[in-house]
Amino acid sequence: MIEGERPIRARRAAPAARAVALLTAVSLLASPTAASAQGGIPLIRDAEIEQLLREYTQPILRAAGLAKQNIQIVLINDRSFNAFVMDGRRIFMNAGLLMDAKTPNEVIGVLAHETGHIAGGHLSRLRQQLAMAQTQSIIAVLLGAGAMIAASRGGVGGNPAAAIMGPQESIRRSLLSYIRSQEEQADRAAVKFLNDTGQSPKGMYETFKRLADQVLFVAHNADPYLSTHPLPAERVSSLGALARTSPHWDKKDSPELQLRHDMMRAKLIGFLDRGDTVARRYPFSDNSLPARYARAIATYRHGALRGAVGQIDALIQAQPGNPYFHELKGQALLEGGKPAEAIAPLRRAAQLAPSPALIQVMLGQALNATNDPKLAGEAVKLLRSALMREPEASQGYAQLAMAYSRTGNLAEADLAAAQAAFFRGDHKTARDIASRAKTRFPVGSPGWVKADDLATYKPPNLGSGPR
Repeated sequence: MIEGERPIRARRAAPAARAVALLTAVSLLASPTAASAQGGIPLIRDAEIEQLLREYTQPILRAAGLAKQNIQIVLINDRSFNAFVMDGRRIFMNAGLLMDAKTPNEVIGVLAHETGHIAGGHLSRLRQQLAMAQTQSIIAVLLGAGAMIAASRGGVGGNPAAAIMGPQESIRRSLLSYIRSQEEQADRAAVKFLNDTGQSPKGMYETFKRLADQVLFVAHNADPYLSTHPLPAERVSSLGALARTSPHWDKKDSPELQLRHDMMRAKLIGFLDRGDTVARRYPFSDNSLPARYARAIATYRHGALRGAVGQIDALIQAQPGNPYFHELKGQALLEGGKPAEAIAPLRRAAQLAPSPALIQVMLGQALNATNDPKLAGEAVKLLRSALMREPEASQGYAQLAMAYSRTGNLAEADLAAAQAAFFRGDHKTARDIASRAKTRFPVGSPGWVKADDLATYKPPNLGSGPR
């Protein structure tokens, strides 16, 4: 299942706050775009892709001593090649990176680099540097203002504005130099993590080299002191020299892992690209499993349900134990207006998948969509199980509210509806519904306490400006 989550809404920051937010996003090549930072991040949720990325990441996190930190990979619906961290709990990765990376090792190398930022505590240290720079900047402005006053009275010669601009420029260069050093440290840490896990750093090096070649014409005449990352040639040369010392330099990904990687790329392309683009990328002459997967997805997306189900059934025949083929069939039937027919393949998918929470949410949706009250109890059980593993899934709470309502449990229905509103960022609606839910629960009961928490919640003040 690929599910386009509602964007995460945030208060629009003032210009100075936005600049800080962009600087604190220590990234592979750049911070998230200004549009993302201001308008919310469009996320992709998919059980198959998230399972594969977990398997890519877990050995690296163990090597970094972060296995118990519950670090998550968050996939962004953006075609550019980028990855970044903004806190110590999540690595953000654009879909474009996965779609462009030809081998698992390339993606694992990027994940190792971002893990290097987390393990090195770069974000907290960068915030300290930003606070220090802000203090220094204020002092520089005050001192510069005094110099300008003296100049206006004839006490200082030269350009008065330089008294302010000079110190501020020095502070900016110092800060950017600090960020460049963090990137170099993350590169070195990544190579160590890859060596410790018996994996090659070659994919990481080749990825950085490819990206460096693409931006070389931009950076050719750039001032190295004004770059937040080392200039491409400098960085690639340093990384290459280190990576080639690895005893695992020539180690290849296993054929099984490469196939799963190719299936992931095919899935993303099938869902996110236009039908004619999918057809060119995976022509009918290509009978490989990834090509058939991408074409089946594109067929159902563009309204040919019967043809899509036939193609998906052929995929299931080729790999009966693949949970994600059963999931795709259920999704196609559900979105094609056949929820009752979607239940069996979704049940099978949930049984087979190693991490079935997202599939269980879809199965709960299919059970609700049949409008059969006899299935409401099963939907409640499934959705509660899914939300234990996905406690911030707004769609899961929305479906749970519907299922509870059909069982006649209005208190739990209101509580779930309030939680759904809360996790999609609508705090006012969450407070209103939670206030009503409180009246339905016994005072002091667990449900009442949860409803009270939502009814009295006040979002943190993240900055001034319009919402």
